[in-house]
Amino acid sequence: MTSIITDRENLQIQSGSPSTRLTVAHLEQVQAILSEAHLDYQLELVDGKIIVTGPSDIVSSEIGAEFASLLLNWVKPRKLGRVFESSGGFILPNSNLTAPDVSFVLAERLKQSKRYFAEMVPDLVVEIKSQSDRLKPLRDKILSFIENGAKVGILIDPDKHTVTIYTPTAEPVVLRDGDMISIPELLPGWEVPVVELWPIDFE
Repeated sequence: MTSIITDRENLQIQSGSPSTRLTVAHLEQVQAILSEAHLDYQLELVDGKIIVTGPSDIVSSEIGAEFASLLLNWVKPRKLGRVFESSGGFILPNSNLTAPDVSFVLAERLKQSKRYFAEMVPDLVVEIKSQSDRLKPLRDKILSFIENGAKVGILIDPDKHTVTIYTPTAEPVVLRDGDMISIPELLPGWEVPVVELWPIDFE
């Protein structure tokens, strides 16, 4: 038996028994039900609970597409690794299944993609604050990736025009318009102006 908990940001599905944790198999069952009903929701498995989230606002989506494009344009010609958007799910060592808004895995760690979730921790994870998101859960999600082995985490806040970079060995670094984003730990030479991430206005 399962129970459903809702809040402003998402919906949680958890086992009716405190001692029973939901698994990836349960998530796949829920996903199949939603797909049959033509419902477009993204599922994550966190601490034995299935988190159901709907589409994000279009500003967050556009920023995610821009960041992924800028990253892919550098990575792909050099065969440095693989870039994934928000549908790419990763099964972490703690059994959570979660999908960053943008992620990157070095080529030597994932030489061939397969038709399933990646059972690994991405080297880079990017989370983009949507209109309804609170910052603390996004920070916690990034820090969970870092604790499980991610080398770099990036939190983009379109409301404040900030980009915060997290690494395992240093304090978070906050970048603003006028600053450059770089990830020397993973992608030496890659640089992007923070201001390039924000959607432009058409006259």
